Amino acid sequence: MNTPDNQPTFCVIITTCDDARKIEENLPVFLEQEYEPGYQVIIVDMSSTDDTADVLKSLKADHKNLYTTFLPKYQFQPNRRKMALTIGVKAAKQQWIVFADISTPPPSGQWIAELAEALAAPTVLALGYISRKTGDVRLQTFEDLDKARSIVSKTEHKHDKAHHVRWMRYLRGCYDFMVVDATRAHDLLRLFGDEKYKLQKGR
Repeated sequence: MNTPDNQPTFCVIITTCDDARKIEENLPVFLEQEYEPGYQVIIVDMSSTDDTADVLKSLKADHKNLYTTFLPKYQFQPNRRKMALTIGVKAAKQQWIVFADISTPPPSGQWIAELAEALAAPTVLALGYISRKTGDVRLQTFEDLDKARSIVSKTEHKHDKAHHVRWMRYLRGCYDFMVVDATRAHDLLRLFGDEKYKLQKGR
């Protein structure tokens, strides 16, 4: 879906668990981007036990572009982040979906506007890197998800294992966020920590 003036639409999806303080500090930067067509931010709470719900309720009162949902806590869930992102994707209605991390906020209020300028057909996926020193954003774009298979599979497999070790989340050379064509979002999620799918490359 594009806006009347043909500018792309975006939905930022963030999963969180017991990150109330980071949400309070960083989420406003995601919510207050300067992008005239507007955009949506979806937070998927993975059954937090801190005051995440209260913080989100307060932010929703002042930000109409914030939507929240949650992932119930079941006994067997091998990849909760993947499941939470799937919930977010199902709720999204925009043309582009951004998978972001609450620990890595946008470097400026122009972040989404810059993404809109950089993304164009035939790109279906972009891996984003934010310089810790300068705040500059670099995009690695792909016209085919299969070409990004090895990067995404390896990185997300490590991401899932390192969920409770925050400083390991983004190892050197790994992306800080992902932007995917909404029609390919579920295909992208199949790569997350899925070793069997990675081995099907020859199919």
